[in-house]
Amino acid sequence: MKHAEVKDEIVVKRYADAFIGYAKENIGLERAVEDFKNLKTVIRDNPEFFSLLCGMALGLGEKFNLLEKVLGADFSQETKNFLKLLLDKERIDKLLDIAEYIRVTFSHAGEEDVLLRISFPLDLETIKKIEDTLEKHFNKKFKFYIDLDGSLLGGIQVVIGNTIIDGSVKRRLVDLKEKLMTARV
Repeated sequence: MKHAEVKDEIVVKRYADAFIGYAKENIGLERAVEDFKNLKTVIRDNPEFFSLLCGMALGLGEKFNLLEKVLGADFSQETKNFLKLLLDKERIDKLLDIAEYIRVTFSHAGEEDVLLRISFPLDLETIKKIEDTLEKHFNKKFKFYIDLDGSLLGGIQVVIGNTIIDGSVKRRLVDLKEKLMTARV
């Protein structure tokens, strides 16, 4: 990767992280992420809008007015102020990269992925109890994925990042076998 590309990535990350830190306190993470998703749609549907913001045809004040006119009440004032900061600092050309970084990094709003491996289908009430118990225990919000795995023989296995909570029958049988093997010695 070239030096300029690395520098651009750092700039994008710093501006995005700074905006999200500010936005969390004022409008909340969900609204900030939603604004940037909607902003990408506006730019995609109106490429001339972004061209005018990046170009030299308009002065700074005219660009501020254009932002207010196009984005209006559909976007938070915090988002519009951030865009004005990007214009003022001549970083508006990084807007699409910042929007993509925010979408990818903050879309799950702090949720962590969890794989719930089960040996047979469970009813929704049982799955919900498992989800609630895990979220309470870890004091986190999770996004759950379910995988039916007959090799577990029974019970469940929970995979959270590098942590595995194994309550499967298969695991219990392996543990029992190990205990029996050490008892013979």
